This record gives sequence, C-alpha cells and structure tokens, in this order.
Amino acid sequence: MSDENKNAGSSVEQFGYKQELKRVLTMKDLIVYGLLFIIVTAPMGVFGEVHVLSHGMTPIVYVVGLVAMIFTALSYRQMSNRFPIAGSVYSYVQRGINPYIGFLVGWLIMIDYFLLPALNYGFVGAWCNDLLPQIPIWVFIIVLLGINTFITYRGISLMQVINWIVFIIQIVMVVIFIFLGLKFIMSGGGYGGFTSKPLYNPEFFDFNFIATAATVACLSFLGFDAISTLAEETHQPEKNIGKGTVFTLLIVGGLFFLITYVAASVWGDLPLEELDPVTGIFQVAAMMGGDVLRVALTLVMLLGGAIGSLAAQAALVRILYSMSRDKMMPAFMGKIHEKHKTPYITVLLIAAIIFIVSFIHPMQLVRFVNFGALSSFIMLNFAVFWYFYIREKKRNSFNEFIAFLLLPVIGMFILGYVWSGFDAPTLILGFSWLAVGFVFAAVKTKGFKEVPEAFKNMSL
Repeated sequence: MSDENKNAGSSVEQFGYKQELKRVLTMKDLIVYGLLFIIVTAPMGVFGEVHVLSHGMTPIVYVVGLVAMIFTALSYRQMSNRFPIAGSVYSYVQRGINPYIGFLVGWLIMIDYFLLPALNYGFVGAWCNDLLPQIPIWVFIIVLLGINTFITYRGISLMQVINWIVFIIQIVMVVIFIFLGLKFIMSGGGYGGFTSKPLYNPEFFDFNFIATAATVACLSFLGFDAISTLAEETHQPEKNIGKGTVFTLLIVGGLFFLITYVAASVWGDLPLEELDPVTGIFQVAAMMGGDVLRVALTLVMLLGGAIGSLAAQAALVRILYSMSRDKMMPAFMGKIHEKHKTPYITVLLIAAIIFIVSFIHPMQLVRFVNFGALSSFIMLNFAVFWYFYIREKKRNSFNEFIAFLLLPVIGMFILGYVWSGFDAPTLILGFSWLAVGFVFAAVKTKGFKEVPEAFKNMSL
C-alpha cells in the first residue's frame, strides 16, 4: 500500500471507522461530480415555475439563492477540513453538535437525496414523453433508472468517466444557448435589447415573493453539498472536499445567472400565464433557435437529468452507508461488495424506492426536496458555530471570529429568510417526516441512551 493510501486510511480510522471504499477521485473529479449533480442546465428545468413566481425577475432570485448557498458552502469547507469522512451533513452535525441531532439532520437531508433523483426522473420522463408521446413515461423511467443503478453498483470509477463526457456535452449546450439568446436579444427580440427588468422591476418587486420563488430556485443549487459524501473515495479529502464544494458553487452561480438572464430577456413582456412551468424553457429555446434548438436542448437536458440522478443516487448510497456503520440504519445497508467496493444492497434498495416515488408530479416534489436541504443547511451552519466557536473556543483572533461566528450566523439568517417562503403543506409534510425520524432514532438508541461505537470515547 502506498504512503498516500496509508495516510488516507488513517484519516478515516482516527474517527473510529475502517477505510473500505476505494480512493480514486481528485478535486477536478469532485467539481465535475458536483456540476453534474447540480446539473449546469438545472435552472432551465424550473425556469417556467420560477419566472412566474418572481414576476419575470428570475436572475435576482438566483442571486439570492447563490448568496444563501455560498455561506453554507463555506461551512461545508470548515467541517470537511476537520472531519474528512463520508456522510456529509449527517457526519458533520453529529460530530459538531451530537450524534442524535446529527441523525435527525441526516434524516432530513435524506428527503433531498431520496426525492431529488426521483424528481429528475420525473422531469426526464415527461420531457421524453413530450418528444415521443407514443411511449409511456414509466418506460423511460425504468430504462434510465436501470442504467444508473448498474453504474452505481459497479462503483465510482465507471461513474467518473461518464461524468466527464456528459459534463462536456452540457457545457457546449449552455454556451450555444447563451450565444443564440444574446443574438436574439441584440436583434430586437424579447425586451428589444439589454435591460435591468429581469433584475429589478419596481412595479412588482417584493421581498415576500422573492423568498417564495427562492424556495423553488434553490433546487437548482442542490448537489454542491453531495461532494462531501465522497470524502472516503477522494485523495486528500481534508483539502479537496472543501475547495471543490466552494468552486463548484461559484461556477454554477455564474452560469445560472447568465442562463436565467438570457431566458428572461428572450421571453420579454409576453404573458407569464402562457409559460408552461415544466417545459417553459423549451418554449424560450424555440423562440431563439426554432425546433432544432428546442429538440437539441431537450436531449441534452434529458442526458443531464439522467446523470444528475446518477450522482444523487450515489450520494444517498453513501449517506445510508455512513448511517449503517454507526448502527443507526440496518446493518445490511453497510454491506460492501467484495469486488466493486460499493454498498450494493443499498444501491438496489434505493433504486426500488426511487422508482415508486418518481411517479409523483415533479412540481409537487420541488418544495419538499428543498425543505429537507435548507433545514439541514441551517443546522450545518449552526454546527460550525457550536463546534469551533463554543466547544473548541476558537475565538482568539479576528479571522476566527469571521470564520466561526459571523459567516455561519449570516448563513443561518439568509437560509431562514428563504425557508420562510415555504407554504403550509410543505411545512406539514416536512415536520411530519422529522417526527417519524425522531421516533425511529428514539427506538434505535433506546430512548437516546446509546451512541454509535465510534462515539463511545468522545464527550457529547
């Protein structure tokens, strides 16, 4: 075993675990994985819905979303530097605050990771059916889910190669979309030129609707956090996970702003009620490039949605694997395939659940997915403050004050503002899911009296 692999193994073992997964990923691989999980065309999928909710000011909604997420990305960086292990926010909060709260946060983020691939499959199935209406949606879902499950079963190396290919295809399409959109605008289409209306329209601007629209738009950013689930398959995770997370978010933030500004400008003053919430971006594409661009964009988004689902499945597998080895989930979920080094039983179980959930209408899932993610992100920011500033007393310098108090607190407040935009049904479903998790945790820990083996020598 090389010195690097020995060090990699000990970095996991110092937290009470055994290095079982295969380390093959670099920071470049992590960024591509994050971009594919997020999907660089993500705002296109919900453009119709967000554009209507924001009264045509879609780009400013994405600016709010980026600001909310960047503080969380910085918190992920702090925690991944300190705890370079799989499990993402579940692992960070359980070690930053305590194992029980960590489990509940992991339970919440599972909403995101369970429903996000199902949401992607729902969108992809609907788009495929729009192109080939004679084939039922469920056929497309089965085919794509089967391919992704096979890739996840085989392991991270195969997914690594596929990620790069799809990433290049998506970037090329985004460049073409922006180029043709700018050409359309400069030729007098849409608003008839460049304008600040997509950014600020005083006739309709209101902070309440910005928060409401952001609860949908934040879906487009989800995935940057999944990079941390690959910590035990990454070289030098204490360095690469945090940097990869921040870089990924900044890249997609810039792309999302350009995409939505162009799309909003192309639609211009046309009635918002004529914009379809699911396929609205294809209406915009047809305006700027005809059916050729509409079909090409559809195919690329289908590919992106399918691979985004693959990344989400891989992330969920690793969170459940992490919970299982802590004995907070059934032991079979942590069983590793001898050859492929993947939690293969969990891979198959997740595929079955995702297949069932994917038949719920996509727009019904959007806010519920974001509820789990935003609630977990709030707790992650709090964990940074609690662990570093309170428990480790890192407050002796201005830099520590900024990193461990000011930034996470600002992150919590901004996320809280976006969180306030959730509607009543989403809150009811979200807190119901949390209640189920609380009961499950109480049973597994015998009334919160037992802790995972890795924590028995740690003070809570």
